[in-house]
Amino acid sequence: MINQNITPTHFQALEDLPIPLALSQCVLHENELIICGGVHKRDCYSYHTRKNEYKFICKYPSDVKLVGHCVVKLEDNKNDSNETTLLSFGGYYKHTLIMKYVSVWSNAKSKKASNRNQWIPLTNNHKRPVQIGKDEKEKKANYQGVRAVIGGSNNNLLFITYFPKNISVFDLNLFQFIKHDTLPTEIEILFHCFVLKCGMMKTEERSKSRKKRMCEMLLFCKKTGLSIEYNEDNNTFQFRQIPVCDEIAPFNEYAYVCINNIILFFDGWNCKSDDESVVSKLVHNYSIQENKWTTFQNTLPNLLHNCVAVLSDDNTYVHIIGGWNDKGMPVSTHMKAEVSKW
Repeated sequence: MINQNITPTHFQALEDLPIPLALSQCVLHENELIICGGVHKRDCYSYHTRKNEYKFICKYPSDVKLVGHCVVKLEDNKNDSNETTLLSFGGYYKHTLIMKYVSVWSNAKSKKASNRNQWIPLTNNHKRPVQIGKDEKEKKANYQGVRAVIGGSNNNLLFITYFPKNISVFDLNLFQFIKHDTLPTEIEILFHCFVLKCGMMKTEERSKSRKKRMCEMLLFCKKTGLSIEYNEDNNTFQFRQIPVCDEIAPFNEYAYVCINNIILFFDGWNCKSDDESVVSKLVHNYSIQENKWTTFQNTLPNLLHNCVAVLSDDNTYVHIIGGWNDKGMPVSTHMKAEVSKW
């Protein structure tokens, strides 16, 4: 583990969020960052990375309460780059919704304007509502701080990791769970890092992985580090322990991004109260190929946790959005930094 110094001046302040947000979710679409609510905040916005401006998209339905939910991008419209589909689910108060998003920055009007830019219930092929996490086996599951990625040979498998030590596979074509398993960890998992390893592979490596019908993921939460391999043919998991450096081991609730075989971690909280509470302002770099950690000292301008981080469309910048400060107040902070600095 190597310590290096990077000053807060490496972070560039951007236009503040329209409202303070913590525990937000954000996905990239073209040159937009789609910001999907936050704790007890139902507002959704698009941030244009070129214009440094926000536009309101919609609100979650009034009966939806957001506390630790998850949003993933299902697919882009191959015929129209202005369109994509988002899935929002989980949280302490569970919901399962989709949005057919059409860019609010586009002047072109969608020919299928119905239900666009609205959160509506996910339905199966028979138009019946689908509730992720509310079937008989899952209805007692705690989805607060849930994390998920999409993978599989046909990109139809939703891998879900959630409290206390659970991993499940939901088939987005069948609209049902096909696998439940237990993570080999001594601690409880929530508000953690969960990434798809093949998302960082080169094109030829991804092709080989899909032919083998194997999917590899990485999970980090406090002192737990796991490499997770899923065999699609056998519907089985294999787990391998990954060492975690001492500097990040006390924390979860960090923001993270993965690029070029590295994972960058920003901020974090040790989830303790009063005098034992510690909020981090460090940045950590985990090299997957080298299995090595690097910690950068005194990097973030402010003490934050439960931010969300997302890469720009050209992978040049990482955006850090919202979060709670060290006083437990949500902030409207939005900043970016060059990925090359790490």
